[in-house]
Amino acid sequence: MAVGPLVPLSSAEEQAALRWLAGVAGSVTGMPTELVRFYCHAGPAGGGNFGGEEGRMPSFRELLAKAKAEIVEVDGPEAEARLGGATFLDVREPDEFQQGTIPGAVHIARGNLEVQIEGRLPDKDVPLVVYCAGGARSALAVKTLAELGYLDAVSLAGGFNRWKDEGRPWVTPRTLTPDQRNRYQRHLLLPEVGDAGQQKLLDAKVLLLGAGGLGSPAALYLAAAGVGTLGIVDMDVVDASNLQRQVLHNMDRIGDRKVESAKKTLSLLNPDVKVITHDLRLGAANVMDVISDYDVVVDGTDNFPTRYLLNDAALLAKVPVVHGSIFRFEGQVTVFAPYEGPCYRCFVPEPPPAELAPSCAEAGVLGVLPGIVGSLQAMEAIKIILGLGETLAGRLLAYDALETTFRTFRVHRDPACPACGADAGEIVIAEYDELCMPHPKEAPAAV
Repeated sequence: MAVGPLVPLSSAEEQAALRWLAGVAGSVTGMPTELVRFYCHAGPAGGGNFGGEEGRMPSFRELLAKAKAEIVEVDGPEAEARLGGATFLDVREPDEFQQGTIPGAVHIARGNLEVQIEGRLPDKDVPLVVYCAGGARSALAVKTLAELGYLDAVSLAGGFNRWKDEGRPWVTPRTLTPDQRNRYQRHLLLPEVGDAGQQKLLDAKVLLLGAGGLGSPAALYLAAAGVGTLGIVDMDVVDASNLQRQVLHNMDRIGDRKVESAKKTLSLLNPDVKVITHDLRLGAANVMDVISDYDVVVDGTDNFPTRYLLNDAALLAKVPVVHGSIFRFEGQVTVFAPYEGPCYRCFVPEPPPAELAPSCAEAGVLGVLPGIVGSLQAMEAIKIILGLGETLAGRLLAYDALETTFRTFRVHRDPACPACGADAGEIVIAEYDELCMPHPKEAPAAV
C-alpha cells in the first residue's frame, strides 16, 4: 500500500493512532520509531486503511480464504494424473519431507520459496503441483508463485496427508544427516548442486592414479566435496623431496607408504569418504580390475607407457579420464570421454623422444603448479559426476604460470585412431615398451 508524505499528526491524532496500533500489534515496545510512524499514518487514526475497513489486521483464516479464492486447487486423482507431466513441489519443512514425499518431488521449504524457486525451477512455464501437509501453506505458496510469474501452478487440496490416506504413491527420500547438511551447506545453496547433487557426490567413486603432485590437491578437494569413495594407486613411499608439492603428506610420514599417508590425511579431512588403497604398480595384469569399479579416473601419471595403457583400459571399461600433466612452469588439463571425444592416442599418436619430455625429477617443477592443475582436475571430475556445465572433453586447457595465462585448444577425434577410430581393431591390454605402439590381436607369424 502506498502511503503519502508523513505529515505531522496532532497530539490527539497521535495518541489515537498509538492506541489503535497497540490494539492491533499487541505492543509498540521495541518497535522502530519509523515503523511506528508509518503504521500510525497508514491506520485509520492517521487517515489510512491499513487494517481493512475496521482498522484491523486480517487473520490467517481470512488471508488463506482470500488466497484460495484466487488460485486453482486439484484433488488427489487429478494430481496423480499429472505425475510424470508436471513438476511436484513440496513446500513442507525438512523434517516433514524426510518422513515421506511424492516420488520425484522438488523440495523447497515454504520459508525459502521466494529466494530459491527461480534458481531451482527457472522455467516459469512448467506446470507445477504444489503441496504441503494439509493444503494451507501450498495455497499461499501458489499465490506467491503467481506473483512471481509461475502461472501454471496449482495447489493439492488436502496436502500430502490426504494423498497418503488415499493410498497414492509416496516414498521415503534419502536425506543428508544434520552433520552433512552443515558440512556441505555451501553446496546445498547452489541450485545446480543442492541435496540431489550432494547425494550424487556421496555415491560417486573416483580413482586417483598417483598420490603425488597432481593427486594430492585433487584428492583433497574431492574428499572435501564429499565424493564418497576415493581410490588411490601408488607404490611409492613418502620422501622429503616430495613435500615441496605433494601436500597430502608431511614430515611425520617420511618413509611411510604414500597410499597409507594419503588415507590418513583424507580420513581426517572428511569421515564421509571411504578411501581404498591400491599399493601397486598399475600394469596390464591389473589395470582392468582396478579401474572398472570407478566412475571417473583422475590421471596423475608421469610416463607415457602407463598413459597409453590407461587409455586402452578406459576405452574398454568406458570410464572417463581427467588427464593432467605438468612441466616446469606449465600445465595441461583435458578430459577423455570414451567414444564421445578424442582419446589419449588421438591427442598424442605416439610418444615424443625421451630427451624432449623429461620428467619433473629431471626438469624440475614449481611446487604451486601441480596444486593449480590438480585442482582443475578435481573440478572436471565433479562436473562429470554432477553433469554440470561443459567439461574439457575435446578441449585442452593450457596454463602458463610465468605469464599467468590460460589458453584453450580444440582437440578433435581422429577417425583413423588405432584405439578409438571407426576401423580400430580390438583393443589388446598388454605392457607397452618405449614406442607405445598399439598391440595387434595376434602376434605376427614367425619368419
